Amino acid sequence: MPLKVGDKLPNFSAKDTNGTIFNSQDYIEKQALVIYFYPKDETKVCTQQACSFRDNYQEFKDLGAEVIGISADTVTSHLKFKSKFNLPFILLSDNDKKLRKLFGVENDFLIIPGRQTFVVDKNGIIVMIFNSMSGNIHIEKALKTLKKLTK
Repeated sequence: MPLKVGDKLPNFSAKDTNGTIFNSQDYIEKQALVIYFYPKDETKVCTQQACSFRDNYQEFKDLGAEVIGISADTVTSHLKFKSKFNLPFILLSDNDKKLRKLFGVENDFLIIPGRQTFVVDKNGIIVMIFNSMSGNIHIEKALKTLKKLTK
């Protein structure tokens, strides 16, 4: 069953680019989260999307949110991607696709892993879900939602 707006963020963990275990519960009650699923490191649209999150990262931080990118790529692939494009946010490896299943992120065009963004408020409640193969719109939608939360 896919997650919906109003649902509580389920507890999840995965390896980050340092090989350490990221735990979602470490962020609940502390800050909002922008969790975005993307198909693959180093592909054109995914790189544009990641760089757009990078270029707007300070605005996300100013709004009290942490950005987390998730794909099925390995920790090693994420580390290269993060380093090459100077990405300041967290990348998690979902190579067993458990997180994709947990969130209910389906494939686009049957075979391409879906591109979906979730905004989670400080209390761990999902306040926005956006699904589009166009990468840059995700950043606009997430920022708009966070700005509404901080009013």
